[in-house]
Amino acid sequence: MTYSLNGIAPLSHLGVIRVEGEDAAKFLHGQLTQDFALLGMDQARLAAFLSAKGRMQASFIGFKRSATEVLLVCSRDLLPATLKRLSMFVLRAKAKLTDATADFALYGVAGESIHSVAFGAQPAWCKTGIGSATVVHLYPADGAPRALWVAPASDAAPAGPALDPALWLWSEVRSGVATLTTPVVEAFVPQMLNYESVGGVNFKKGCYPGQEVVARSQFRGTLKRRAYVAHATAEVAVGSEVFSTADLEQPCGTVVQVAPAPGGGFDVIVSLQITAAQEGGLQVGAAGGVALSLLPLPYALLEDI
Repeated sequence: MTYSLNGIAPLSHLGVIRVEGEDAAKFLHGQLTQDFALLGMDQARLAAFLSAKGRMQASFIGFKRSATEVLLVCSRDLLPATLKRLSMFVLRAKAKLTDATADFALYGVAGESIHSVAFGAQPAWCKTGIGSATVVHLYPADGAPRALWVAPASDAAPAGPALDPALWLWSEVRSGVATLTTPVVEAFVPQMLNYESVGGVNFKKGCYPGQEVVARSQFRGTLKRRAYVAHATAEVAVGSEVFSTADLEQPCGTVVQVAPAPGGGFDVIVSLQITAAQEGGLQVGAAGGVALSLLPLPYALLEDI
């Protein structure tokens, strides 16, 4: 099958939380893993919302539309629970959180279309405004530049060739940057998904829920799991356990994200014990498992830079 990672795809699997008020950025700064207090209008943030035990309850791409309005883009399936949980912490802060999914249209832009739509590729998490639309540049997939287009729902879609949404979802997996969904809520500390290496954690900012666990994992060398991109010979489900063929009693990892690969089979992001990844012989499921082969990680880990 031939395919081209080029064009524009509607992203119906994502939703938007709007945070409004003079304390919007300050409030998010105290709740998420990234720095929102110093967030400029030309930047976006990858960030996670953690439990007190440091486990990821949601992941976001966040950016300012104005000095008093921040949008958080996340998986639509976990938006209602996340909105409810985050709202519990507002207390006296001058910030109001609402589900703004219906107010915005979201598109993925990939390949050559970046040049016509967004005036060229930029490093991940750079943000540009094009009229009333916001373009957030993402990590590339297989060398193809990618961006997220967020605009008022009444705006026209960005002009360009149509990209199959399934190919966009595959590009998300190939980028190696995981988006949390309901089946794996509270399964990982951020480093288990390499978030500290792709701009999702700021270790210099002040307190937020779960910060102590994240800092301890980073600076005491206690991290035993990492995210990897892999290929599965058959379809597997998010949240499925991964096993080493050397030990089918104890799982060594979890499937985080799955998408059909255009060449056949399925590409996945998996969070694995580092030792199991090094040894190989991996499969999803214990009895009659689906074979898993690791692919090169498309970015360097912070510890290796």
